[in-house]
Amino acid sequence: MAAPSKAQPLLVAGDIDGFFGLAIDNLIQFMLIMGLCTGVLGFSVELLLETVLPGAAISILVGNVYYGLQAQRLSAKTGRTDVTALPYGINTVSLFAFVFFVMLPVKLAALNDGATADEAARLAWQIGLAACFFSGVVELLGSFVAERIRKFTPRPALLSTLAGIAISFIAIGFAIETFESPLIALLPLGIVLTTYFSHMPMPFKLPGGAWALALGTAAAWILLALGEPTMVSTATVSAAKESVGLYLPIPVIGDLIEGLKHPLTMDYLIPVMVPMGVFSVLGSLQNIESAEAAGDSFETLPSLAVNGVGTMVAALLGSCFPTTIYIGHPGWKGLGARSGYSILNGVFFCAIALFGVTFLISSLIPMQAGMAIVLWIGVVITAQAFQATPREHAPAVAVGLFPAIAAWGLVILGQTLGAAGMATGNFGLAGEVLAKPEAFLGAGLHLDGLVAISQGFMLTCMVWAAASTHLIDRQFDRAALWVLIGAVCAFFGFMHAGHMTPAGAVYDIGFGTGWRWAVGYLLCALFFLAMQAWSKHLDTKTQTVSE
Repeated sequence: MAAPSKAQPLLVAGDIDGFFGLAIDNLIQFMLIMGLCTGVLGFSVELLLETVLPGAAISILVGNVYYGLQAQRLSAKTGRTDVTALPYGINTVSLFAFVFFVMLPVKLAALNDGATADEAARLAWQIGLAACFFSGVVELLGSFVAERIRKFTPRPALLSTLAGIAISFIAIGFAIETFESPLIALLPLGIVLTTYFSHMPMPFKLPGGAWALALGTAAAWILLALGEPTMVSTATVSAAKESVGLYLPIPVIGDLIEGLKHPLTMDYLIPVMVPMGVFSVLGSLQNIESAEAAGDSFETLPSLAVNGVGTMVAALLGSCFPTTIYIGHPGWKGLGARSGYSILNGVFFCAIALFGVTFLISSLIPMQAGMAIVLWIGVVITAQAFQATPREHAPAVAVGLFPAIAAWGLVILGQTLGAAGMATGNFGLAGEVLAKPEAFLGAGLHLDGLVAISQGFMLTCMVWAAASTHLIDRQFDRAALWVLIGAVCAFFGFMHAGHMTPAGAVYDIGFGTGWRWAVGYLLCALFFLAMQAWSKHLDTKTQTVSE
């Protein structure tokens, strides 16, 4: 799409400020990918440098260039010179969801079946590609029906689900790691909270995130010089220097097909992949509306469609991580950013990914220096769930948090059992413990209930938060419809039906596997419908008395 000749200047001074802010945000995503993929999933550095990161960079470039030129077209059409492009990059929530709810369980299941560490990591990557591709397909298809979905689904149902992931898998995890490394991470946390909560301008007009990274990194290297062990080392930097080179993106269609047709993929399609695609569609739609409120009215369908195409491009080129239209358009507009900041961001990440510089950056900058930014993102997403909904619907948001927090607890339980096995040298310890459920009950832990509320937790969040919203509004028939949706999902095992194994919780998907919960949901639906009839009876009685 060519930029119109009469559009606003492609690059203005405010684009530099906007670029630094957006680039730091995306840089944190790249560092998270490096850290989580190597530390949690066991991916090799070679796989990341040669395939995953170049694929992610191209997907970012596709969207950033499109949204930049889209802003130029709007500028030429309206004659305005203050049009700001939609911000775009790696989807933080999907990143965590796919790592912890898709790829990590797949890896653990493969190891439990006797696969080697490399084989398990590769299978996790292939199914991660499938998850990313499915998410892109949902985003692309959703661009045609996004408005209808948004009207059908109460806002608390969507925001509370995202908030549950944000507060548990993003904020709590990084808060723990922050206080584990206070000499490095606490000052960046203070800087980030100060700049983003108080909106105080920082010296030299640098974003607060840049100051947090700089001072946290300086602290890590100073501690290393003083003999304290840190996440940085000269040996790692030397190894990272050796990895710098040209890494051109190569399609991985064969691996994507392997992931798409693998039986495990279906276990996570409905409970995780489809909901994350829907959330991305609706989140992007809300961000487009936010841009319109700030004065920039972009066409909805192409904006959402390109978002989906960017995600599918990522999967085809080896990245497991969807892209999305970011929140914060008014903020970039306030900085004076226009179109150039978006295109600069895409070009920058292509450069560092295609030349293998990402590993070098992550070896120089410790994760502790940037954790505060991600922690803040988790806090803001959680706060937004309460702030962006009517006050009377706040309890519905709270109800939707429970399943996500329970899912986080189940992951911690699985990690604890694994750690106990490694510490004792008895790798079958987890299986022995799980074979004695009375031990959990004796300790006050209802394992079966924890598994039930955790399996398909994103669907559970939506169903109960939506039903609660309608109950608050005394729309009992709509609440009944939502729990009927829950009954169908539960009956086929997409929610609740599952069991804990040494490799983590697994779904029991099939006909009637979750019939017990389905019956419970049906009873709730009948009760809600009875209350709808009772409500009409009371209204009629009141009207008769008044007459």
